[in-house]
Amino acid sequence: MTISSALNAGVAGLNANATRLATISDNIANSATYGYKRASTDFESMVITEAPGAGSYSAGGVRATTTRLINERGALVSTANALDIAIAGRGMLPVTQSAGLGAAIGGTTLMMTTTGSFNPDANGILKTKSGLVLLGWPANADGTIPVLPRDTMSGLVPVVVNANQQAGDPTTEMKLGVNLPATNTKAGAPGTALPLSVEYFGNLGTSESIGVTFTPTVPLAGTSNQWTLVLRDSAQGNAVIGEYTLTFDDTRGNGGTLASVAVVSGGAYNAVDGTLGLSVAGGPLTMKIGKLADPNGLTQLSDSFAPTAITKNGSPVGNLTAVEIDENGYITATYDTGFTRRLYQIPLVDMPNLNGLIALDNQTYEISPESGSFFLWDAGDGPTGSVVGYAREGSTTDVAAELTNLIQTQRAYSSNAKVIQTVDEMLQETTNIKR
Repeated sequence: MTISSALNAGVAGLNANATRLATISDNIANSATYGYKRASTDFESMVITEAPGAGSYSAGGVRATTTRLINERGALVSTANALDIAIAGRGMLPVTQSAGLGAAIGGTTLMMTTTGSFNPDANGILKTKSGLVLLGWPANADGTIPVLPRDTMSGLVPVVVNANQQAGDPTTEMKLGVNLPATNTKAGAPGTALPLSVEYFGNLGTSESIGVTFTPTVPLAGTSNQWTLVLRDSAQGNAVIGEYTLTFDDTRGNGGTLASVAVVSGGAYNAVDGTLGLSVAGGPLTMKIGKLADPNGLTQLSDSFAPTAITKNGSPVGNLTAVEIDENGYITATYDTGFTRRLYQIPLVDMPNLNGLIALDNQTYEISPESGSFFLWDAGDGPTGSVVGYAREGSTTDVAAELTNLIQTQRAYSSNAKVIQTVDEMLQETTNIKR
């Protein structure tokens, strides 16, 4: 009966607007929630087919469908915590619940979030106050990230940063810039050896030194422009690790620069980059003495012995002072000795349909058949954006728009209630006819 369908349509309208009111109230309640993605309600008409020209019409009513707009991005809000993390663009941070860390990571559930405030717990595990644990790929000792699968969780581990950790950086490269006195290679010079000691750091953070001795070759007549370079390692009981014969140019164009380097013992001289390959107690070490005819390496000029540019990498053992994340998702630790070390890389999770994800508590999401399979990207590669530290993503709720929708929903609900009231009055009139 047509009047009954009108009643059913009115009831359907009440239900649909009640659903819309629920999403509006949820959006307004979470207008200050970091990372919240607003929900949207759409109405769809339902039609009961009638024959054309039948002279009657049955109302089908309306039904509501809700969608979580996960692909929308909120504004980034600056904070004072280095490990407050947000994403500028597409992509999500991989996380899991701390309750599942007792099992192997492959057996835990991959969850995702677009922002989080992470801090180390008593065990150094980075997690939020709600118990979300940040996942990442651990770096090798040299700071490189190993090649790991990108379509599974098997390479992901909880990010652990111990505040009391110490680390050292062994010396692997050294530059020896020294000027030797040209007058010491003339006939009649005393031939006194010129000593020099250069510190380097061993694999255990210990301070070691390479003893450098320059001994001039004094001819019977004229000038030899030649020196014997001997290198000794204190970590090996001052054993000789290299001996070389250095000859300097005395021409007008390249006077004072290296003309040749002859190896007596030890590692080879690489003329391409001007380095000596040395073997100290902790392993190989590259010492740069300069290319041939290079004024920036060893030189022989005037009558002074002067170290001009002695530099090296590495540092002694230091205490952790800061941990930060960069735009590529690399978590880097800084120590009080000035040494920095890459600890982890945080990949960004992406899938074909973000809005198809299953929404969970604490602004987290799970994969569903509608979302498609996930893939782990390097931040900035593919469709993903960059990682931002010292920031949180704000809620996507527009309070002004939600209040407007609230007014419209209230009026629509009242109108549907009026329809039901009218139908009730009409049915009452029909009952009165029988009387």
